[in-house]
This record gives sequence, C-alpha cells and structure tokens, in this order.
Amino acid sequence: MSYLSSAQRTFSIQVEALKHLNSMLDEQFTESCELLKLCKGKVVVSGMGKSGHIANKIAATLASTGTPAFFMHPGEANHGDFGMLSKDDILIAISNSGETGELIGLLPAVKRLNIPIIAITNKPNSSLSKFATKTLLLHVNQEACSLGLAPTTSTTATLVLGDALAIALLEAKGFTAEDFAFSHPGGALGKRLLLTVNDIMVTGSEIPLVNSDASLSETLLEMSSKGMGFAAIVEQNKVIGIYTDGDLRRTLDKQINVHTTGVVDVMTANGVTLSADDLAVNALNLMQEKRITALVVVDDDMHAVGALNMHMLLKAGVV
Repeated sequence: MSYLSSAQRTFSIQVEALKHLNSMLDEQFTESCELLKLCKGKVVVSGMGKSGHIANKIAATLASTGTPAFFMHPGEANHGDFGMLSKDDILIAISNSGETGELIGLLPAVKRLNIPIIAITNKPNSSLSKFATKTLLLHVNQEACSLGLAPTTSTTATLVLGDALAIALLEAKGFTAEDFAFSHPGGALGKRLLLTVNDIMVTGSEIPLVNSDASLSETLLEMSSKGMGFAAIVEQNKVIGIYTDGDLRRTLDKQINVHTTGVVDVMTANGVTLSADDLAVNALNLMQEKRITALVVVDDDMHAVGALNMHMLLKAGVV
C-alpha cells in the first residue's frame, strides 16, 4: 500500500465516522448544552492518555469561546487535584471504552458532590455511562489505525464533538468577536478588536503642529523634528489642514520658494482626521483606503489631541 492510499483510507474512515456521528446526534446533546449553559461554576474536562490530550483541547476551546473551563488530569486528581472541583461545576468525562480506571475511580466522589457528569464515550453500557448524568456517544465503529489499536477515529470524533459543544454554547450565549478578543488579548485578533487610537497615538508636544501663519520652511522644520511624516495646520487651535511628505514632493515639483510661501497656500485643506475613540484597525483601514501613512487625531471641536502613523500601527501589532 502506498503512503498516499494509506492517507486517503485514513481520511475516508474518519470522514465517514463524522458523518455517522452527525446523523446520530440526539436530545442528549441538546440537554448537555443546556446543562453547560446553566453552569454557575466552571466546566472541568477530564480524560486519560489520548483522551486526556483531547480533553485539554476541548477545555481550551470552551474557555476561549465564553464557557469558563479547565482540564483536570484524572491521575493527579486521584492524588490531590480533585480539589479543583466545586459543587457548582460540571464534569465532562472522556473515555472511549468508558472503563478507564483513573477516571472511573473519581466518579463516586464526583457523585457525592452532586456534580453533573457529561460522559463522552463509545460504549453505551460502560461504567462511565452508568455514572453519567448525560451521555454523548461517539458511534465509532472503526479506528483508522489498520491494527484497530491506536486511538484515531475515536479521538477525532471526540474532538469534533467537543467543538460542537463549544460552538453551540457560543451561539446560545451570543458570544461576539469582541468577547473572543477579550479572551485573546495578546493575539492579533485581540489587538485588532480592542486597541483604540488613544492607546497608540502620540500626544502633547509630540504632535506635529504649526499655526496657519507659518511659512513652509517652518512647517518642514516641525515635520523633521517630530518625525511623523506630516504636520497639522491649526488656526485658533482648530485643525484646518494637513501638510504631508507627499505634499512636499508636489510643492518641490512646482519650484516654490519654501522660505516665502505660507503653508496655508500649499496644504491639503480639511485633511483626513479621526477620533481617539476609534479602533486602531479603523485607522489602518482609513490609511489604506486614502493611501496615506499618517493621521491627525481630533476631538469634536477639531482640536488636535494626537497623531499616529503606519509605523506605530505596525509596532502595536495592528497590521
């Protein structure tokens, strides 16, 4: 058998198993989701061996999608970590055979705490099923392993079933992209959805500003000293225009005297501005749309309160 045909056989077996699992979902799934949605504590997910690896991932997915959850190793729980569980929690117990010793050994104590148990197993009449409040059956008839020994199809089915629980709960709770970002503050999505212009912009004396009576040469000195690639032109403390590096190139093409020309004669009147409360990603989109690399930030009265450029967005991880 070639490597390719072996891979295709593995895919085929697992795809068919998932189709079968999909067709066999019943009220046990709905009722499990309701239990999890009403949980006042945390969802504790436990499993041994390969099931433990899958349990860990399911707990992580639940936690990142609005359902507080963590993984509990059944072996460690038998030697002290059982204290992780509290009376308001729910236990998701995973065992393909439903007879994993370390996991089954925990269940009498779990029942004494009156903690609901959601079992994920392939055996409807197993010890795990008998302890469970709700049982989600995998309905896996064949592992992809040609020896029928290595957990393959069963672990895939467990993982997908866990994802299905997490997404069903996400949708039932009305979990949003912004909520997801709060669970991932260090990730790219978190930065794109949480960072505002105010978090990134420079303020005060770092804002490149000149009065409307400034000459072009004075404006260029301000641009050079602040290094933002532009200067905002103000009159009576209100922004009336922008002068940028691009404007400078166009000015030089016209052979204008930079010492005698006033900046108001060559500025871009009513240039592009935005608010400090805008999302940083909106600033990025605006720059890309207008094909500019810097922006002045204004308040409702057009007073300059900040400035930012593309480099600052890159440094903040928004791009």
